[in-house]
Amino acid sequence: MNAEFFDAIADIEREKGIPQKYMEEKIRQALLAAFKRDNPECEDNVVVDIDSERKTITMTVQKTVVEDEDYVDPAMELTLDEARRYSKKAAVGDVVSIPVETKKFGRIAAQAAKQVIIQGIREAERGIIFDEFTSKEHEILTGVVSRVEPRTGSVSIKISSNSEFTEAMLSPSERIKGEVLTEGDHVKVYVVEVRKSTRGPQVLISRTHPGLVKRLFEQEVPEIYDGTVEIRSIAREAGSRTKMAVYSTEPDVDPIGACVGPKGGRVASIVDELGGEKIDIIKYSDDPEQYIASALSPAEVLSVEILDEGRSCRVIVPDSQLSLAIGKEGQNARLAAKLTGYKIDIKPASAV
Repeated sequence: MNAEFFDAIADIEREKGIPQKYMEEKIRQALLAAFKRDNPECEDNVVVDIDSERKTITMTVQKTVVEDEDYVDPAMELTLDEARRYSKKAAVGDVVSIPVETKKFGRIAAQAAKQVIIQGIREAERGIIFDEFTSKEHEILTGVVSRVEPRTGSVSIKISSNSEFTEAMLSPSERIKGEVLTEGDHVKVYVVEVRKSTRGPQVLISRTHPGLVKRLFEQEVPEIYDGTVEIRSIAREAGSRTKMAVYSTEPDVDPIGACVGPKGGRVASIVDELGGEKIDIIKYSDDPEQYIASALSPAEVLSVEILDEGRSCRVIVPDSQLSLAIGKEGQNARLAAKLTGYKIDIKPASAV
């Protein structure tokens, strides 16, 4: 039976990736829990020895040999006559190992042992899943929509990494506005963070995070992946518009052209993934005036004046370009400010 027992542990290691030593420790804990369930008076004098090489498990109770008149604690002590049933050489003061037959455990004790082992496997599986998904923080994973909660708008998504699977909840605040998801849809999500919880690893995912746009471009644009083109900043209002500042480390590589791709194919596939979200790609510059002017595109900018107070500036645009520079409900100016880190005050030329 012991050989089959160790074969089963080896199978668990192969199938679930749970180390054999970990399972042996859980089994040791389970046997101790079962023994103490049937023998609540015992203390720490129970020893479980698991020998994986010989494929043996032995359990013994350590008791001290005492004179008959000193016999006060049957859980910890035994008389000389009792001791010599186990060792003919036993003497007063010796510690004698008394074998325990685990098959004599009661039903409740056996059930307690089983629960310890099951809990141990669950904890190990959670640890493996936590480690696997922690390594995917700030990356994109493709998941399958398993359930949509119509009342709250939350979407349960089954995500996988290598051979590990888990369920993650896409909350309404992390969903792209206006996007319709149904059961069975394949969807790309950004892993924001992985937390430990009492129910196991909790993977926080998002479709609105700027990191999703960044990773999509890294996947789609070889020049970004190999470091020739760098994404310096992203400002996003998910489902509506994104502004992204890019920079080329090679003078002969056009960073905007690389991101747009031949016939606009690269950016088009990302726009499709984001449900038609508009993406403005601008060239990053170390010159704040030039950078701010580019950030306000597609509007034409006449001049940019960096002001003394904090990170703020005044931008002059042609009267005909004022509404374009500000954008619908102020979106263009708001995204440009977020992208550059400057507070932008836009004025028409006629007001100067």
